[in-house]
Amino acid sequence: MTYEYYRQLIIEKLSGSFAASPSTASKEQVYKATCLVLRDILIAQKQRNNMEIEKKGLKRVYYLCMEFLVGRSLKNNLFNLGLTDDFDKALASIGIDLDELYDYEADPGLGNGGLGRLAACFMDSLATLGYPAMGFSIRYDYGLFRQKIVENMQVELPDLWLPSGEVWMLPRSDKNFKVLLGGYVETHMENGKLRFEQKGAEVVEAMPYDVMISGADGKGVSVLRLWKASAYRSFDMQKFSRGDYFTAMRADSEAELISKVLYPSDDHYEGKQLRLSQQYFLVSASLQSIIKDHIKWYGDLKLLPQKAAIHINDTHPALAIPELMRLLMDEHGFGWDDAWDITVNTIAYTNHTVLSEALEKWDIELVQSRLPRIYMIISEIDRRFTAQMNACGKGGILPSSAILWDRQVRMANLSVIGSHSINGVSELHSNIIKNNVFKDLYSVFPDRFTNVTNGIAHRRWLCQANPELAAFINELIGDGYKLDASELDKLEKFTSDKTALKRLGEIKLDNKKAFAQFIKKETGEEIDPYSRFDVQIKRLHEYKRQLMNVLKIISYYLELKDDPNKSFTPQTFIFGAKAAGGYAHAKRVIMLINCLAKETARDAAIRDKLRVLFVENYNVTLAERLIPASEVSEQISLAGKEASGTSNMKLMMNGAITLGTVDGANVEILERVGRENMFAFGLTASEAQRVWNEVDASALY
Repeated sequence: MTYEYYRQLIIEKLSGSFAASPSTASKEQVYKATCLVLRDILIAQKQRNNMEIEKKGLKRVYYLCMEFLVGRSLKNNLFNLGLTDDFDKALASIGIDLDELYDYEADPGLGNGGLGRLAACFMDSLATLGYPAMGFSIRYDYGLFRQKIVENMQVELPDLWLPSGEVWMLPRSDKNFKVLLGGYVETHMENGKLRFEQKGAEVVEAMPYDVMISGADGKGVSVLRLWKASAYRSFDMQKFSRGDYFTAMRADSEAELISKVLYPSDDHYEGKQLRLSQQYFLVSASLQSIIKDHIKWYGDLKLLPQKAAIHINDTHPALAIPELMRLLMDEHGFGWDDAWDITVNTIAYTNHTVLSEALEKWDIELVQSRLPRIYMIISEIDRRFTAQMNACGKGGILPSSAILWDRQVRMANLSVIGSHSINGVSELHSNIIKNNVFKDLYSVFPDRFTNVTNGIAHRRWLCQANPELAAFINELIGDGYKLDASELDKLEKFTSDKTALKRLGEIKLDNKKAFAQFIKKETGEEIDPYSRFDVQIKRLHEYKRQLMNVLKIISYYLELKDDPNKSFTPQTFIFGAKAAGGYAHAKRVIMLINCLAKETARDAAIRDKLRVLFVENYNVTLAERLIPASEVSEQISLAGKEASGTSNMKLMMNGAITLGTVDGANVEILERVGRENMFAFGLTASEAQRVWNEVDASALY
């Protein structure tokens, strides 16, 4: 195809979708027309792939996660389809700059941090490798929040991403499902079997929107299915006619809350209830969709473990285990033993944290009232597991491994007991969950535990984010690394090549200058591209130790105040982070960073040697600008607390030296790159745990 072909497609979309021509269309309309053309290309490729998948009867991968931090799609899809140059020429021929169109797309508000970014990278990788894969999440109206810094403090504003992001979504009104919340369960006998029916429930309709995720070379396409919640035929015309508008619309409003915001604050009962409703809404709609498709393709649900792999990413989708049991037993007539065998052999679980507060627990009363049938099944899973342990003489381990304990439902234990495969996300983390977090469960199910260290899609974080570096690598070793990252090992032969090293330095400086120009344009702040860029970008949390980094900077500041003429390498410390809305201490750290940034900027004796910058509303697009410019990568989590990390990989891949603790995936990175490329410090995970065990808790207060 030539660029004229794509030019004509764009013009047809402008006419058909917006009644506009190239001369009358706004840039936003051209952006959307361009996206629609690409969406059609991806849908057509997906349809071709589906025919091949059905022909071969391939096993399908289903990935359930509360967040998918996919970033902007226009640039990514053009790159993966190999159409960037053609579309650049096609748009130029109608007077449009492609680079300007990129900025019309907001980052999708579908994620927060590493969990969502990992999920997005998996979708890219699965498509690239040709696996038939589908991700499931929620179509959040506002996502997490848009961060605004006002008087040095974080303020949370709605994240209005749908006006530009909706164009990528294909509504699937043919695949709606009903999700039941609340009510009560009635039992009765039918054909000699005990039947369960949920009565008096709130009925929520799940409407799917499909987003096509392209793989490298555009041959493979994954689908991200996003569920939108609405009331199911609830409009009360009589009340509306009487003028009781609020009551008439109430059911609609309450149902729509489910897909309104990612991670609503849960420091009150209503927030907890909404989070639980979101999680069940996601898994119920997704599993109904999976089962319906499986029956259409293969007929027999006994084949589900052979034809489907359902992966729950962290404990948020853990309700998939009792929900699959419910669907198999209540809707499809399976007995408990057969349903349990299918469930365990179909579902796998990735654990993402060792933090006790992040290992979800729900009050039993909340689960009983909101999910009465699901609670019955969870209770029976726990009863049978307890009986099984008692029968084999392992009843003594139950306080640490029970699903129901201390009036709470422990979602992590449910995930382990109901899955055939459990993995951590780095070698260190996987060992910790075996030897500490799930020690007793590991003794029961040792064959279920494994490790899958996190990874990143280098096509996005190197090839797209750092095109100048990627082009130079192509010159040195070819472009085989785009599909096989191990090809990057070929660069080792240039470690002493002065010409290559000089060029790498020039590329880094170019990226630093570009980032400094971006910051000046966006904020008015001036940073010196010839200073060392020291970067810490990740969710703001105490265990990630941004505060320790700040204290180091303050010590530098005080040294320079005492001796302004001191020999000192000019450094710019750059932070990017959001703090959870209810996390007061983390928000105080953000305030401290911004106060320090202002202090270093206004002190004439300091600012040429030491600057601090806090980038507002850190997201994927900003990371794509900052990471190629970074020189020092701060990875300083408290040893034993960071499960893996992915910014450590992105920053190092773009030439930043890691300053970090021996934690998470840092351990494996250190083994691969050596201490000459990573400055490791501090205690190991086992040493840190020993210190905690020895500390008198009263001394901490």
